[in-house]
Amino acid sequence: MTLVLASSSPRRRDLLSILVAHFDIRSPEIDETPHHGELPPDYVRRIATLKASEHVSSESANLGADTTVVLEGQIIGKPSDMDEARWILGRLSGRTHTVYTAVALAKSTGVDNLLSTTKVTLTQLSQSAIDTYLLTDEPWDKAGAYGIQGYAGAFVERIEGSYSGVVGLPLSETRVLLNDSGIELKHG
Repeated sequence: MTLVLASSSPRRRDLLSILVAHFDIRSPEIDETPHHGELPPDYVRRIATLKASEHVSSESANLGADTTVVLEGQIIGKPSDMDEARWILGRLSGRTHTVYTAVALAKSTGVDNLLSTTKVTLTQLSQSAIDTYLLTDEPWDKAGAYGIQGYAGAFVERIEGSYSGVVGLPLSETRVLLNDSGIELKHG
């Protein structure tokens, strides 16, 4: 059975390669708009499941994941422009937010998913620090307008939960799903 990563994210590809030696990549084409009143954990589970299910076949197991940042119950997605990224980082500055990442494994027999929940506290950021960070390429394809694995890691004061989940693929949960489905892991 072929494992397919349903993602174009280089971060997810790199994280999955820690667990599995061989897999294919297929970018999903789905609408990631949250439904009205949808709770953030339900939202990421739904999106991860949609991604994993899009190209499922009897010869493949498809792995999908979705990550969102939540502050005060509000889903904070990827910034669309410089002003939105500046606003997002200003809201997250000096505060604790929650990062939800769901991972789903779809096979022709069904879909299983698991959820990672992580609390991240950012240090108080000056406007100058935010503006300088926005000159990098890091904020543009990431929920919350930051990448913990890059320079923004220096803004993280505290993390409670899964670092790899914040990056975009929670390794512990992914390992459980793959192992339970009989996917061969590098380290058993």
